[in-house]
Amino acid sequence: MADSDGLGEAATAAASAPATGLSPPRGWRERLRAGLAGTGASLWFVAGLGLLYALRVPLRLCENLAAVTLFLNSLTPKFYVALTGTSSLISGLIFIFEWWYFHKHGTSFIEQVSLSHLRPLMGGRESISDPGSPSSNRERESSRQNVSECKVWRNPLNLFRGAEYRRYTWVTGKEPLTYYDMNLSAQDHQTFFTCDTDFLRPSDTVMQKAWRERNPPARIKAAYQALELNNDCATAYVLLAEEEATTIVDAERLFKQALKAGETVYRRSQQCQHQSPQHEAQLRRDTNVLVYIKRRLAMCARKLGRIREAVKIMRDLMKEFPPLTMVNIHENLLESLLELQAYADVQAVLAKYDDISLPKSAAICYTAALLKTRTVSDKFSPETASRRGLSSAEINAVEAIHRAVEFNPHVPKYLLEMKSLILPPEHILKRGDSEAIAYAFFHLQHWKRIEGALNLLQCTWEGTFHHVSVYPKKELPFFIHFTAGLCSSTAMIALLTHQFPEIMGILVKAISMISRTCVEFL
Repeated sequence: MADSDGLGEAATAAASAPATGLSPPRGWRERLRAGLAGTGASLWFVAGLGLLYALRVPLRLCENLAAVTLFLNSLTPKFYVALTGTSSLISGLIFIFEWWYFHKHGTSFIEQVSLSHLRPLMGGRESISDPGSPSSNRERESSRQNVSECKVWRNPLNLFRGAEYRRYTWVTGKEPLTYYDMNLSAQDHQTFFTCDTDFLRPSDTVMQKAWRERNPPARIKAAYQALELNNDCATAYVLLAEEEATTIVDAERLFKQALKAGETVYRRSQQCQHQSPQHEAQLRRDTNVLVYIKRRLAMCARKLGRIREAVKIMRDLMKEFPPLTMVNIHENLLESLLELQAYADVQAVLAKYDDISLPKSAAICYTAALLKTRTVSDKFSPETASRRGLSSAEINAVEAIHRAVEFNPHVPKYLLEMKSLILPPEHILKRGDSEAIAYAFFHLQHWKRIEGALNLLQCTWEGTFHHVSVYPKKELPFFIHFTAGLCSSTAMIALLTHQFPEIMGILVKAISMISRTCVEFL
């Protein structure tokens, strides 16, 4: 996931120097090997044709083709009707299955099987580049620039499982999180809070198993076991604060204990980071743990009404770990500043992070639109605007709303309360419905606070984007088109054979004669 990757890269940048590149000849050999692998399938095809031509006499291809032609001529039209009808039925079933699989999983089953199982058998493989080569460095830099194309991100404002999500379960008896969402969170926890040297400390070994555990009571039990082995196990306090604490006050108390333990371990790791690669890995893990704890403490302060304290923690965190822009702490800061109605500070944050080289989000785009809307919304009237035209400030506000809606067209329906809000998930799909839910859940109150802001949003959205298509639009895979065409063509052939058996028989004989002539020519 995009934010977990960013956190790992930032910690690596803070803890170690970049690797040096290797010599150019190795990159040349890799490119040659990749080119030979790409031409392997073509060479096999040419070799097969040559072998077939060389063995045409021993295999008696002409005699066998004549026997096949005689057999086909002896078949009745009913056989061809049954054959094409059966082919149409089978291809139709494959088409239905492909359609169902695509709508459920978002990919083609045939393409997935081909890439996973058939491509390695045919000699195809992904090119492997040297991590230190110039081409690898360019690809890595390009991937950082295109990180905004990653779809699934961790929700920067995700709720607490024990103190918030579980309360919903107590009241409704329903689970607010999907298994897929919780599985992604488990992967995040293992990425953030574990490393290869956990076996050196028994408490970390226990916590490594705890993060992989699916059953919440078993995870909580493992956290207490880790604390029995080491009373300063910061990750154990983190797990208890997230999942066992039933109120935000209890969660904050446990996070403060985690902070005390985490700072001690972090300072110790800083002193030993250059001794070995294992110590560098420990520092990256301890950095992740410390950042996570401080961020959640800031969120606890925000939820308990101590907003200025929350803002200070977030600002200090962003100054202490400047490479950690990818974890989107600035989105937490934006929401807290909006609650304080410190719009000048919000504009300053946007000026830094609303940049074309940085990943966009609904929070950034719609907050920028809100600030521009705030200057004109209290006096805006659709009738007056249609009569005298839009002023320059109103045009800027409308353009900002256009930009925001183009980024995520799902948000206006939640802000205008045309769709019901639910609890936001722990992970969101950028430019998708889940991101719209997460944004509106926390920011609807800020739009309502500014007089006329929702009215201007509604007028702009209904006038321009009411019929906008849902983003992202999925393109149908090739094999859905192929199986649909195959089903239709075979069904048409079966119908024509049934209606005009003589004509179709003549056509089949002509095709067989042409094939025989081609083989004899060879």
